[in-house]
Amino acid sequence: MSGIVLDSQSLTFATLDAIGSGRVSVSLSPAGMARVRKGREGVETAIARGETIYGANTGVGAMKDTDWSEDEIGTFNLGLVHAHHFGTGAPFPVPTVRKAIAIRINTALTGYAGCSPELVEAFLALLNKDVIPVVRRTGSIGCADIGLMGQIGSVLTGVGEVYYQGLRRKTSDVFPEVGISPLRLAPRDALASLSVNGVGYAASAVALRDAAKVLRVLMGTALMSSATLGAARAPWRSAITVGCAMQSEIGRWLTETSSDWDWKDASHVQDPLSLRMLPQIFGVAVAEIARIGAVVLKATGRSDDNPVVVEGEVLTSGGSLPLEVAIAIQAGQLVLAHVARNIFNRCVLLANGGRRGLPVNLVPSGAVATGFGPALKLVGDLYIRVLSMTSALSPQSLVVADGIEDEAAFLPLIVERLERQVEALKRMAALEALFAAQGTDILGDRPEGVAALLHEITRSHSGFYRSDRPLSSEVEALEEDLAATGTLSRLVAAAPLPVFDSFFAL
Repeated sequence: MSGIVLDSQSLTFATLDAIGSGRVSVSLSPAGMARVRKGREGVETAIARGETIYGANTGVGAMKDTDWSEDEIGTFNLGLVHAHHFGTGAPFPVPTVRKAIAIRINTALTGYAGCSPELVEAFLALLNKDVIPVVRRTGSIGCADIGLMGQIGSVLTGVGEVYYQGLRRKTSDVFPEVGISPLRLAPRDALASLSVNGVGYAASAVALRDAAKVLRVLMGTALMSSATLGAARAPWRSAITVGCAMQSEIGRWLTETSSDWDWKDASHVQDPLSLRMLPQIFGVAVAEIARIGAVVLKATGRSDDNPVVVEGEVLTSGGSLPLEVAIAIQAGQLVLAHVARNIFNRCVLLANGGRRGLPVNLVPSGAVATGFGPALKLVGDLYIRVLSMTSALSPQSLVVADGIEDEAAFLPLIVERLERQVEALKRMAALEALFAAQGTDILGDRPEGVAALLHEITRSHSGFYRSDRPLSSEVEALEEDLAATGTLSRLVAAAPLPVFDSFFAL
């Protein structure tokens, strides 16, 4: 992908990933810029007629009833973005901020924002010069990312900090080096630079793609455990016929991916639920994460500004509340908790002994060891951490702005909770692989396909467990390897799930 042209159409995960990498040039479609100019004409005409326009010639929030004179507007615009540079804490990764800038540009190209063409071009200059604002991630309740986008808007005016050529530096030092001049914000530009959800949507897209990646790894570790435990594959085959659409697809994936394995069925009549319901658990999770991804992508091509310009008229808008995305992600947090419980259950089956004669705590015969019992407590800890992130935040009330603003989606915090769930699931994947590899080796099985690949990776970091030893660093190293791009590529190539893999650009 040599270059990307933004034109207000919803972005894809592949496009966002390319922009986030910083290795592609970005340009603006002529049609999109024509819409920007037309929308701007609407704002300028309304101001010339003496109309009151929120955030253009009035204050914002609790100061919305304060009118600014023509002489005061310039000072107000500059002060507005600087006042909203209040984020604190650890910064977002640079690729996430690149995506946020691209989303702001793309939504402005709808023409509804009413901002100046110069504002759009200033955002574009940051991308193409790869001067990326430092955006600290704590400071927005999620009715527009004002405390997050404000850090980007401030950089446009020449203040704040940026990443440039791998270094974190003052904007005022970098701009002269790259030939960027601080932007003089026109009326409406200040609010258009910060009162949108670009960062929230970018972070949502990153977290969801990471969730998709870990689900693909966990499908592999689930097969690894199933082979070790001697799961019956009949329930998976039945899901192909009787399951919902994605459950059917996962049933087919499980069956076909393991079809060539010499697999001993240890069941009598029915397997434990955590084994025979894999198509249901993963089917719902895969379908839901993909559905949420589509919701987020739709938002990347939709104006969430206030006010907006519609057919030349400047209208107050409530579009800045990202409630659809926030609620969708919270639903995703629930399905990830079901996935985590399923992992925990499989690890319990592996460690408790009994299935196929596996010993308790996976301690080999004749060994004097405590074995994997203590590690099972870590699996339980991680499951509870994932579960703890499922309580809904978006309906919470938080009154600000003179007591009249009580609607917020809390999207940035909701995304953080999704990120923490994904990190816990990555570690759970490593632990399940470790448990399953130990069981496989105790039984003398010869793993095939995906199980063989995961067994090889596991044993490259953690040898067969004969005597008690510290496992912390081994688990962390395995977790990192399983989450690596190269490992995912091998898994996807070995056992593709085409629609899902393509959608998330895996």
